[in-house]
Amino acid sequence: MDTAVPTAKLTPGSVALLGLPWDAMSTHMRGPAEAPSAIREALHGGSANLWSERGRDLGEHPRFVDMGDVKLPEDVAALDAISEAVQSVLSRGAKPLVLGGDHAVTLGVLRAVAQRWSPLTVLHVDAHPDLYASYEGNPFSHACPFARALEEGLVSRLVQVGIRTLNGHQREQVERFGVEVIEAHAFDPNEQLGLVGPVYVSIDLDGLDPAFAPGVSHHEPGGLSTRDVLRLLNQLPKSVVGADVVELNPRRDLHGMTAMVAAKLAKELACRLLDERDPLSSAP
Repeated sequence: MDTAVPTAKLTPGSVALLGLPWDAMSTHMRGPAEAPSAIREALHGGSANLWSERGRDLGEHPRFVDMGDVKLPEDVAALDAISEAVQSVLSRGAKPLVLGGDHAVTLGVLRAVAQRWSPLTVLHVDAHPDLYASYEGNPFSHACPFARALEEGLVSRLVQVGIRTLNGHQREQVERFGVEVIEAHAFDPNEQLGLVGPVYVSIDLDGLDPAFAPGVSHHEPGGLSTRDVLRLLNQLPKSVVGADVVELNPRRDLHGMTAMVAAKLAKELACRLLDERDPLSSAP
């Protein structure tokens, strides 16, 4: 299957918005494959605009380029197709901003990003650490991508924020891989994480409390607010090299609320990826 994305519009420093409509590795329920179109609808639906809080109009920005969706096979071969698509973006000197899809897509993205940027730090916002050695017999489940990424040496430092489902096995995995976990009950929005680049950001929308993001497959109360996540993004260094927003399930969303949250986070991530200093503050 042809999974190539058109890259002619990309120039060095561009941000490539790339949809990955794939949820074949989901547990409990399907639906995240429908997320990229729902997020784009929120971005362009007219109820808001494309200005970020950092003072950039992405709608008029020549280096913010929507590449559309990648056509993906249903099986695990999609991970190779994802890597190929992201590599084509990176080869043009651009940075990927990925709209999932379930969290399994992140492994494919990281396989490409880690070839370009190493050592790589990952900031991971989630209710779940996604560190299972295997889940329901599937080592490529959306519950496993960071275990695979660490085993493959794609990530040098993994910082997880908002976690609130650690069980015994995953605590063992945290110790095994040296993962830095900030559980939701211990989260301090003013804490500085000391991230240094290159940094990749992965946001699972169920890292937010269901009050802010009800449109996810796995509701887990007690999570972060939208503003908490935005504060995390505001302390990112300029050396952000890629990002994803995953696990929106439009089938469970209420009035498009979670799609709008995803669009908001995508806008702020895009501004960071454009590697431009905020004209309204002295933040790095």
